[in-house]
Amino acid sequence: MSGGQDGREHVGIDELLDRVRSGYERVGPKEAEAAAAEGALLVDIRYAALREKDGLIPGALVVERNELEWRLDPQGSHRAPQAVSHDLQVVVICNEGYASTLAVASLRQLGLHRATDLTGGFQAWRAAGLPVAL
Repeated sequence: MSGGQDGREHVGIDELLDRVRSGYERVGPKEAEAAAAEGALLVDIRYAALREKDGLIPGALVVERNELEWRLDPQGSHRAPQAVSHDLQVVVICNEGYASTLAVASLRQLGLHRATDLTGGFQAWRAAGLPVAL
């Protein structure tokens, strides 16, 4: 952490990720699978090239990162049909579990208080031997 010429505190990305993650419980691959079986929404925010290369998690909602807040805001006019409530449990999945943390911070600011992300991202899901559709 350091101060900038503008008088504001500046943090590096690692510290920012630590700060965001301290505010919620992340889930592992098996926990994410169990949560989905109980009604949680898995949301894959990986970009198209990674999805094409590595496959998809069956049943996951694919939402590009730049559309995430619009698609998951239960009050939004562009919301996905699954975005029915601020109480919806959402598990955000990126490739390795970094971008998803920042996405969770944004979703929580929108009031999605049960939003979390998958530690290790899609790569951890696949490494755990969980289902992937190619």
